[in-house]
Amino acid sequence: MSDRLNQLAANLEKVLGKRVQSIEIALGEVTVVVNADTYFESAILLRDDPSLAFEQLIDLCGVDYQDFREGAWGGQRFGVVSHLLSIEHNWRLRVRVFAPDDSYPLVASITPVWNSANWFEREAFDLYGILFDGHDDLRRILTDYGFIGHPFRKDFPISGNVEMRYDPELRRVVYQPVTIEAREITPRIVREEQYGGAV
Repeated sequence: MSDRLNQLAANLEKVLGKRVQSIEIALGEVTVVVNADTYFESAILLRDDPSLAFEQLIDLCGVDYQDFREGAWGGQRFGVVSHLLSIEHNWRLRVRVFAPDDSYPLVASITPVWNSANWFEREAFDLYGILFDGHDDLRRILTDYGFIGHPFRKDFPISGNVEMRYDPELRRVVYQPVTIEAREITPRIVREEQYGGAV
């Protein structure tokens, strides 16, 4: 097994060259981190080079690294992680890329390379606010059109910013500021003698 992973890592280093920031083999998996400015080009090479032949994109998701490793993380805040599958070589790969600007997270869209990335990139945009340059239909997919913010960001308030409810007088759904009040939760203490058969 480790020979196959070492072969994959060697092929990645040979094909991608300076586009690679790091290659890691851990827990029976290979992870490659590529530069954001060569992300799209790297995706094409990963798919088209016969020594790699990653025909399928299995998954793509956004990640917010704020407070990662208890605040010891020194890298960029937002990343995009993709999982690829090569049917021809029967191996898998994790590809990671970091958005260079935390205030405006932007990476290239890989939808032209693997069309299955379409909804995955929309989900990462909706939940993390990561923008995908070249995506032709980047809009919310899970939250409502009027939703404010990106709920999977670490700095998003737990109770949210707005709530919606049905107003019977207006006969429609309305949005309003969150009305959840903080409450104190006191654990219930049972003080009955012989509770539960205890003597």
